[in-house]
Amino acid sequence: MKTIVLGGTGHIGSYLIPMLVNEGHDVISITRSESKPYIDSSAWNSVTRILMDRESDPDFEKKLYDMNPDIIVDLINFKFDDTKKIVETFKNSSLSHYIFCSSVWAHGKAEILPFNPDDLDKKPLDKYGKNKFQSELFLKKQFNETNFPATIIMPGQISGPGWNIISPLGNANLEIFQNIADGEVTYLPNFGMETIHHVHAEDVAQVFLNAIIYRDNSLGESFHAVSGSSVTLYGYAKMVYEYFGKECSIKYLPWEDWKKRIDNEEDSLSTYYHISRSGYFDIKKEEKLLKYKPKHTNIDTIKIAIKSYIERGIITLK
Repeated sequence: MKTIVLGGTGHIGSYLIPMLVNEGHDVISITRSESKPYIDSSAWNSVTRILMDRESDPDFEKKLYDMNPDIIVDLINFKFDDTKKIVETFKNSSLSHYIFCSSVWAHGKAEILPFNPDDLDKKPLDKYGKNKFQSELFLKKQFNETNFPATIIMPGQISGPGWNIISPLGNANLEIFQNIADGEVTYLPNFGMETIHHVHAEDVAQVFLNAIIYRDNSLGESFHAVSGSSVTLYGYAKMVYEYFGKECSIKYLPWEDWKKRIDNEEDSLSTYYHISRSGYFDIKKEEKLLKYKPKHTNIDTIKIAIKSYIERGIITLK
């Protein structure tokens, strides 16, 4: 199968492309720059790498069409208009599978838990989530009305070694990890009971791969790519203290007071969007239809990332 991966050297693609090669796929990786994958693999030696920029190339979809792919894994689709262009270009083609990377951010605030991947009445909180959800609805409609071969996959907080993960404060600022490593007090918003759902990029890639392997089960369906568990801000911070062998020192502040203490609009807004969703995701549907078996728990994934911070000198131990 000729498989095109859009965004092939990103978090998901770095793990997915070697998996596809090992499954016998003829893989084309599309990126807009000469970026290196996050993990090394000899599988990349057999991958065709092409530079194309979706944002600036008006012939992007036509060039994809001319490559005559059997499968497109779209990891860099953030705009509804791009989804429409893909469908319009490939609706009468030989394309057998289009896998759209959405996000759990397509969900709004949690109401009934666990979140339902098939929810068609989501209320996303921001532009990013709204675009993702709009594409989801469009692809569902196209599948039902024209049999366009779409599958939707919604990753949680993609994590792993080599990049910044979401911290116990619900944002990507790394300072809190160093502070905890130094034994300092951590101030959490509210009572620290909001949740975050880290998932290792390798497991996210597994969901994409299995959607291809079990194509008949995945067509027209929506799946969460998650670890199967969530962690509270409190539980997360406590675990990090234990990881560094420090006495747990956590205090709490009301949201507005916490924002003033942080005094960083970008970080506090990121925290708001992460923890206002909170939530919990089970993986029953993914286990049943895609035979999904995550290799990493969310806590193991966090520890892997922290270990990487130490190895790269981002966190220093005294």
